[in-house]
Amino acid sequence: MHIYTQIYEFAASAGAFEGYVYRKTEADSAALSPWIDHLVIAYRHFSPEVREHFQLSLNGTLGRAIVSLLPVLGEEHDLVRKLKTMVSSPLPASADDFQKKKWFEK
Repeated sequence: MHIYTQIYEFAASAGAFEGYVYRKTEADSAALSPWIDHLVIAYRHFSPEVREHFQLSLNGTLGRAIVSLLPVLGEEHDLVRKLKTMVSSPLPASADDFQKKKWFEK
């Protein structure tokens, strides 16, 4: 599979995950666990040179997902810890923190 396809599929899964957990008041760990595991596996398949091209965007996407899950699962939950392994910057202030402009915006 072409690297661009792999990046797209990873990003689509990460974005779908963010939308799924956005402002949840409860979480089904059994349903989230395989999804997070697949994200971690895919993330680790990318070389650091490839990840550096999307890491800042991923920090926002997964950071907002983590912030949505913190009130439900807690800081020390295994799923939260797994997600944090893919984030290289401080978490956003809220799940609504969309401060970064997209590459196509002026």
